[in-house]
Amino acid sequence: MGRGKIEIKKIENATNRQVTYSKRRNGLFKKAEELTVLCDAKVSLIMFSSTGKFHEFLSPNITTKGFFDLYQKTSGIDLWNSHYERMQENYRRLKEINKKLRREIRQRMGGDLNELNIKELQALESKMDSALLTIRERKYHVIKGQTDKHKKKVRNLEERHANLVLDLEAKLDRQDGTVENGGYYESAMGVAANKLYGLRLYQNQQPELIVQHGTNDLRLA
Repeated sequence: MGRGKIEIKKIENATNRQVTYSKRRNGLFKKAEELTVLCDAKVSLIMFSSTGKFHEFLSPNITTKGFFDLYQKTSGIDLWNSHYERMQENYRRLKEINKKLRREIRQRMGGDLNELNIKELQALESKMDSALLTIRERKYHVIKGQTDKHKKKVRNLEERHANLVLDLEAKLDRQDGTVENGGYYESAMGVAANKLYGLRLYQNQQPELIVQHGTNDLRLA
């Protein structure tokens, strides 16, 4: 039994559509190769799938440029000149845009103002005011962020210091000390929150709290 006739319309299923494209593309390339060998023909096939993939077949006895040169000679159409003209036009357009942007930058820096009329000067002033407002808002936002970060750091240090004092007081409450020969007590030492602290008690004097941070001592009477 022969295959049924396939209705020529777009295949809705994406997977089936891609499979069909691959099979028929390979069939076309095979036919193009047969024409090249059997008939000594110059054949070029350029194909783009629905997903944008590029596929090309070119007879081995000609280059892509040579094929287009032959096409131009046969059809009388100069593809390269028209393409070059489009490139030149695009270059002139981009060059003019660049010129305007450079002039606008100079004007925002206070240059090239002599040729501007009152309306153009007012428009430039309005743009400058708007830009200045945006810059100031950003500056205040950065300052606020830095200030909040500093305040948070100070609060953390204050909390660590308060916890250190509480820990020290708790340790002292559990300790008994006696005065010997009118001298000073031995230092009560302890460690809390990665800080080294000591308490020295002198005769007839207030206690002295020493908190060591790195190579520095902080004395709290």
